[in-house]
Amino acid sequence: MDVLQYIFSNWSLIVSRTGQHIAIVGVALVLAILTGVPIGIAISQNKRLAAVVLYVASIILTIPSIALFGIMIPVLSPIGQGIGYVPAVIAVLLYSQLPIIRNTHAAITNLDPALREAARGMGLTRLQRLREVELPIAAPVIMIGIRMAVVMNIGVTAIAAYIGAGGLGDFIARGISQTDPRQLITGALAVSVLAVAADIGLLAVQRLLTSPGLRV
Repeated sequence: MDVLQYIFSNWSLIVSRTGQHIAIVGVALVLAILTGVPIGIAISQNKRLAAVVLYVASIILTIPSIALFGIMIPVLSPIGQGIGYVPAVIAVLLYSQLPIIRNTHAAITNLDPALREAARGMGLTRLQRLREVELPIAAPVIMIGIRMAVVMNIGVTAIAAYIGAGGLGDFIARGISQTDPRQLITGALAVSVLAVAADIGLLAVQRLLTSPGLRV
């Protein structure tokens, strides 16, 4: 009951923190898609390059989130952005790369070669084949990578509260420092609900982007 009372009495603050959380994840996701998808497409043409890029992206993902946020402080301090929104977005962007690049690469490389040959036979250029044949078929697998990145990074962004980025992690951080289970539970519950809602929303987008002939 104490937790419910805390939620109701601080509803406006929860909504505000949720907005901050979405702003960090949303901007990082857009940037990750704009970089990760082209990288995934590019490395699908070169196995050696693909191995290197995926290895580097995997290493980044193994860095503990609190450590990566900490690294951002001395790196960005010279430009006055050592703490707050900017380092949080950059860190979440880096964490988003592996699932998006990996799924894009896998989706493009695993396309049926007969489809490419048919597209070539129709006289389509490389760019036209990519736009009209390969990407529409690869879209569901790419969207799975995007969904994975979003769900994972909603949790990661909660740690950004420790570098002053705000978001729902503020409740968790204050709950720990003040030994207040109400704030701790509120923050954890809000992050979980947001992650589930985002996954359901992106699943709907995935279905819209999937060609009718590929839908199960």
